[in-house]
Amino acid sequence: MAKRILLLASGGGSLAASILKAAQSGEIDVKVCRVISDRSAPVLELAESFGVPGTLVEFSQFDSRESWGVAMENIVGSDSVDLVVSVGFMRILPSSFVHRFPTINTHPALLPLFPGAHAVGDALLAGAIETGTSVHWVDAGVDTGTVISQIKVGIEVGDTEESLHERIKIQERKLIVETLKKFATIGLQK
Repeated sequence: MAKRILLLASGGGSLAASILKAAQSGEIDVKVCRVISDRSAPVLELAESFGVPGTLVEFSQFDSRESWGVAMENIVGSDSVDLVVSVGFMRILPSSFVHRFPTINTHPALLPLFPGAHAVGDALLAGAIETGTSVHWVDAGVDTGTVISQIKVGIEVGDTEESLHERIKIQERKLIVETLKKFATIGLQK
């Protein structure tokens, strides 16, 4: 029986699209139960186009981070998922959430290097000759969970943050699908 996953995303959904396409084609044996966004974003329409419910849990509509976290836990808990997959979700999840639901995240750097929201720019500023993408377990920190898989991406002379990030995204889409193939067949170890 296919593993049940839920996607968290905040933007256009290029990573979510890779997962949805791979699930629809049978490349990965998972059922995407829902896509949640913390803001009104194109990823919600993308989910609907694949016949997957898209749910907006808009952070700004809650009076506190805690009440937003409770709402997130209630929605995810109602879906009986095996894994939560954060793909471009730009909110820090409460520690109670990540303790309750196994959650993985994609990150555009070779963790533990360059954690946080500005990883691509930080790699360039540091003068790194390579960076890449990681899939890691989410814990209570920011990009501090155990790394599951990585792909390296070289930094080229003249790279801008945009050009480098586009090359990283290509590898990130491959890496998340490969990681979910492994999850669906043999599972992932923390």
